[in-house]
Amino acid sequence: MRSGILTRSFLAVSLLAATCLTAHAEAPVSDNVKQAETASQFLTTPQKVVSDGAVTIRGQHIPYQAVTGTLIVHAQGWDDSDTGPSDSKAEKKNPDAVASIFYVAYFKKGAHPENRPITFVYNGGPGSSSVWMHMGAFGPHRIVTADDSHTAAAPYKLIDNNDSPLDATDLVFIDAPGTGFGRLVGKDKEKAFYGTDPDAAAFTDFIAQFLTRFGRYNSPKYLFGESYGTTRSAIVANQLASEKGIDLNGVMLLSQILDYDNSIDNVKSNPSVDQPYVLALPSFAATAWYHHKLPAQPKDLKSFLSEVEHFALTDYTSALQDGTTISDEKLEQTAQKLHQYTGLPVEYLKKADLRVSGGEFAKTLLGNDGMDTGRLDSRFSGPAIDPLAQTPDYDPQFAAMQSAYVSAFNDYARNTLHYGTNPAFNDGYEEYKVSAHSIGKWAFVHKQPGAGRPAKGAPNVLPDLASAMKQNPSLKIMLNQGYYDLGTPFFEGIYEMQHLPIPHKLASNIEIHQYESGHMVYAHAPALTELHDNVVNFINKTHG
Repeated sequence: MRSGILTRSFLAVSLLAATCLTAHAEAPVSDNVKQAETASQFLTTPQKVVSDGAVTIRGQHIPYQAVTGTLIVHAQGWDDSDTGPSDSKAEKKNPDAVASIFYVAYFKKGAHPENRPITFVYNGGPGSSSVWMHMGAFGPHRIVTADDSHTAAAPYKLIDNNDSPLDATDLVFIDAPGTGFGRLVGKDKEKAFYGTDPDAAAFTDFIAQFLTRFGRYNSPKYLFGESYGTTRSAIVANQLASEKGIDLNGVMLLSQILDYDNSIDNVKSNPSVDQPYVLALPSFAATAWYHHKLPAQPKDLKSFLSEVEHFALTDYTSALQDGTTISDEKLEQTAQKLHQYTGLPVEYLKKADLRVSGGEFAKTLLGNDGMDTGRLDSRFSGPAIDPLAQTPDYDPQFAAMQSAYVSAFNDYARNTLHYGTNPAFNDGYEEYKVSAHSIGKWAFVHKQPGAGRPAKGAPNVLPDLASAMKQNPSLKIMLNQGYYDLGTPFFEGIYEMQHLPIPHKLASNIEIHQYESGHMVYAHAPALTELHDNVVNFINKTHG
């Protein structure tokens, strides 16, 4: 890794914090209150550390400037004109909570902003940091992990990322509110940011603010979101256009879910809705193919999946729609066909009424071997904690990689980016929070464009992306998916793209790519190389 620190710049609050550190050893315990005030001041003031580095991508030497820091974003509804002490009503009206949002940006040296694309990158969760995309996919340096098995414990290997799209675009990795080195501050802080619409508003404001502070309004602009990040991207793309007057050149989606009614995870709680079973079937088939659990193993995966997709939309859909009126003959025929495509026992399929959730499939496919398959990447498998459970107790893929990613970023952030050791925090230690653990607190409430009021329940942001495309007919969309993703099955993404409420002619603005990998497509090295090439080609043909 050819990266060395040449410059470091902190804002004035950091100098104040350094003064506090100098006196810390002799300070009495009573100074803890002052220390807390210093930390609060630090968290509510933008921070910035600048460093220099270089990476070689596809034989091209790329020197870059890395900017690591935070920007302060107010809660939804905040008005910067209502901040004066003379207006007590305005003070009460303005939300008190703020989010210190952590980011790492990479700018290619010598590039002109008006000709240099900039891409905002984030993961999902909701409530996840961007460590996965940063250290596994697009950052100038990436962690090396095992392809489809558990990565051995430290020491881990960080290498120059030959597949970073930094050769085509500047990159800004954004950690969701409450994650990374960012924090939430103020009254009702979690309520202010942990929800579908508050989260999207925070990202929208962050991006608009970033463009201003770094002089990038005239740059070609892109979003790249993974998983729940695709849900967020649909809303943010529309809000940037409709509320901020910012048109994007492109939106890149990885492992898409835009309509949560299509999710195969909690489908059992939504009886009468059979579509998730239809859309998940090709991913079940791909998984069974990978693990050689099919009664007759096809040679070619893609041809096999085309056959499965056709069955899913025709005979399988028909059988599910029959419900309790299905004939014994049709039930038997459908179960036999499902057995051929999934490897699951016929009697099990009939007992399940032809309806198997993602968790049930992950538990059953390798159940006779005492193994569960991964949810995010079903190429992975691990020993079942409870062999008699209906669904797995953990995700073997996530367990296989989490430590490597977290360890690598903590080391990289502190020793290369020189962030995370600010003296405002007592002994200088700041925790990098991979997750906000906000799922249980998340408000799945979304107001679609043109709707009179927000709707509670499973969000559907297809209208948001459609609105962005209608407002900006030149906006291009790229969908990337892994065949072995049981969390957001690839056929679900295709279906959603085909059902966007847009004019037929705008459908040509969408391109779709599949990879022989899982949810985190980049976890498979050949797929990462393909992803890089597709992203770079997409960017190059959608600007200038």
